[in-house]
Amino acid sequence: MNRGPTESGLGWIADAYSTSFTLTLSEGLSPHELLRRVGAEERHMVLLTRSAAYELLLRDEEDHISDLDFLDWEDEAAVAQLTSAGFLPAPPDTIVRAGSVAGWAYALEEFHCHTGTYLAALSERGRAFCVHRNAKSFSRVDYACRGNVVTSFEPGLPHLSNGVPAEVALGFVDDGAELGDVAFLRFLEGELGIYLPCEETEAELPAAAFT
Repeated sequence: MNRGPTESGLGWIADAYSTSFTLTLSEGLSPHELLRRVGAEERHMVLLTRSAAYELLLRDEEDHISDLDFLDWEDEAAVAQLTSAGFLPAPPDTIVRAGSVAGWAYALEEFHCHTGTYLAALSERGRAFCVHRNAKSFSRVDYACRGNVVTSFEPGLPHLSNGVPAEVALGFVDDGAELGDVAFLRFLEGELGIYLPCEETEAELPAAAFT
């Protein structure tokens, strides 16, 4: 598979989201279906860039909305939409942004792992993966298929696995050559043939706020 000039694999995500991140992949779903399955209402989904979501997550409730660079605070309709959807006035606990690539829906979270709780539901049409790294650099991979969680493991630490061992369930073996979550992202890239453009994940994507 030849990559286009703006295509990237998946390994870059661990660098772009260096503090903490969650990438979730769900086979056969649309972005809106993914968001609905993790608890979002259609009427509360809004289009947000990554930078806009980041601003909303890091603001204090006491901050004036005019401090938000992406928002025209005098646009009453836009402010009302963000408020009714739970993005304002208090910052949400997490924001899930979702897109699609090559028959898969993907979701990205900046700090938390809301989507991981719903992995079984996200796998009802096929497979679903969740790769999470927290702020202490602890990483976890969960895999579900056809509504059942198959395995949950920390790359490089097989004794911390639950369910079917990763090498049996997925054929993944961590050789220790790089960080475990990066190794698994590169493994997924090769196994699934997914090349997710970084530019796409930075642009506007359907998003939902969760508290």
